[in-house]
Amino acid sequence: MGSEQNRRIKSFLPTGLLGRSLLILMTPMLLLQVVTVLIFFERHWDTVARQLSRGLAGDVAYVLDYLGQYPDEDHFKWIQHSARGHMQLDLVFEPDAILDEQTTEPPFGLVSKELFVALDERLSRPFYFNMDLDDRRLEIRVQLKQGVLSIVAPRKRLYNSTTYIFFMWIAGSALILYGVAVIFMRNQVRPIRRLAKAADQFGRGVDVEDFKPEGAAEVRTAATSFMAMRDRIGRHLSQRTALLAGVSHDLRTPLTRMKLELAMQQSSPGVDALKQDVVDMERMVDAYLAFARGEEGEKAELTDIGKLLTDQVGEALRDGQQIDLHIEDNLDMELRPQSMRRCISNIMSNAGRYANNLSVRAGRRGQDYEIVFDDDGPGIPAEKREEVFKPFFRLEESRNQATGGVGLGMTIARDSARGHGGDVLLEDAPGGGLRVRLVLPIGH
Repeated sequence: MGSEQNRRIKSFLPTGLLGRSLLILMTPMLLLQVVTVLIFFERHWDTVARQLSRGLAGDVAYVLDYLGQYPDEDHFKWIQHSARGHMQLDLVFEPDAILDEQTTEPPFGLVSKELFVALDERLSRPFYFNMDLDDRRLEIRVQLKQGVLSIVAPRKRLYNSTTYIFFMWIAGSALILYGVAVIFMRNQVRPIRRLAKAADQFGRGVDVEDFKPEGAAEVRTAATSFMAMRDRIGRHLSQRTALLAGVSHDLRTPLTRMKLELAMQQSSPGVDALKQDVVDMERMVDAYLAFARGEEGEKAELTDIGKLLTDQVGEALRDGQQIDLHIEDNLDMELRPQSMRRCISNIMSNAGRYANNLSVRAGRRGQDYEIVFDDDGPGIPAEKREEVFKPFFRLEESRNQATGGVGLGMTIARDSARGHGGDVLLEDAPGGGLRVRLVLPIGH
């Protein structure tokens, strides 16, 4: 139950660093303002409302005491004129009238409650008051012996302008502080976003040479570490590429001499076997060179993925493969074109060796672009699917060894996909064969 409530609460919280930072900064400020307003209501406003209500009730009591001593019409006109000029009170006397409604309990609202208490303390007669006579006035009706006295007063006599000034100050300062906080936090989060973007580009094989450390000390440290990691990975890939290319190139010279020597020999079972061994070794050397070329420093460029896929399928069709291509969504992506061509070519060639038909579907899937290859071949057991990505590994039980290959095709394909920040995954095809899913993240 508790974990479910936590998940519900987290669903309403911001997920980004900027939103969470602003929440951390603004929550204490908001709580402080709420506490300040509550204290203001309990202290300042309560005190002011009580004093203003007592002042109005005192004026009403004064008028009633005066009329009690001088009930004649001339004195009523004088107090009526005086109350209007000095107290902002309009008096109307209704002879022989009876008070229809009487206020006997404090009504809802702080001001109304304070006015009731003040009138109840100063008047010894039945009374009724209406705070909403109109937008600007209130009415107090008091029962006298000769009739009912109606007293109309402006509502502002019970409200202090400092109340509204205080609220405006609170709201204005809050907006200013929140605005300043947003500006400063955006400036602090911007370097982190740039670092995340640079890491994403580097993961997809896009150059990030213009990236520079900036921001707070911790962010600069992380950026410097990222740049050092990028350089170390680059040196490692260059060394591995140079090693593979050098070894493969050096092997070509003795292989060429062996081919010449064997060509000059008369045909015999032993010589023919050696010739086949030399051909197999040449094929292995070519595979090593292809693997090394996959690590070369090819620059990423904006590539029409649909056109690239169409061209590769066209080449496979000319080689005799049966392929059904369907591109749901086309997209221009930052790719290393030659590396991606080798990746797609190796996947389709691998399917062409062991299947009669191949279906290729491409389109967007959320934040990724997926190319799905479904064949009708024998498939690969689930427990051995990861092993086929190991260099020089072959599944002899399920794959025909006579078809050739040295076990680097799928290794090169996954290496290229991961060099673009994606991956190559193996699954069961709907028709019973093998499904190869090439996933490429869409850059932002």
